[in-house]
Amino acid sequence: MAADADNLLIARIRQGDADAWNELIARYEGRLLAFVESRLGRRGPSEDVVQETFIGFLNSLPNYDERRALESYLFSICAYKITDHLRREGRRPVVALASGSDASSSPWQIASEDRPASSIARSGERRALEEKALVAALQEQVARWKERGEWGKIQCIELLFVRGWANKEVASTLNISEQQVANYKFDFLARLRAVIRKQNLSQDVFPELYES
Repeated sequence: MAADADNLLIARIRQGDADAWNELIARYEGRLLAFVESRLGRRGPSEDVVQETFIGFLNSLPNYDERRALESYLFSICAYKITDHLRREGRRPVVALASGSDASSSPWQIASEDRPASSIARSGERRALEEKALVAALQEQVARWKERGEWGKIQCIELLFVRGWANKEVASTLNISEQQVANYKFDFLARLRAVIRKQNLSQDVFPELYES
């Protein structure tokens, strides 16, 4: 059954199996990207939202309930990420996003002039908290690698997340295997999640950390 296969995949990811993480991405990335692009209409931002979705899933993994379908769980995170992206751009959904891959498309509109000032302020405050938390987590992880002299990992993550290169390009440039790149990425995201969770932020800042 599909549910059993998904649960086995999740179990492997929880054990730190990088191959399982790559398998998860290969299985769902295309569907998620099609879902996001049908709503945003732009490839670049859509790819960013899908990447944020996988990071959100990794962050919430300790609280994931296997009784919930993996696909619907991923798409619910993705729907939240789309909404969050649109709000950052000053747009908002007219109707709430559905959480499944078969959700019907929703019309979007520019936020009206009567949007409450308190809503705008809260959005700005949350964005500032997100940035502060991520900066602190990144600084801690980079400092850890520097202390250990793991410069290759720093180069790898910079190429992946700052320059946006694909695993294959990074592997070729650094003369390492694509599997090693995937391992570095998996380890980086897992440690980033752990550091952010230790900050004890409000659930409103990174709600995917507390998804159940």
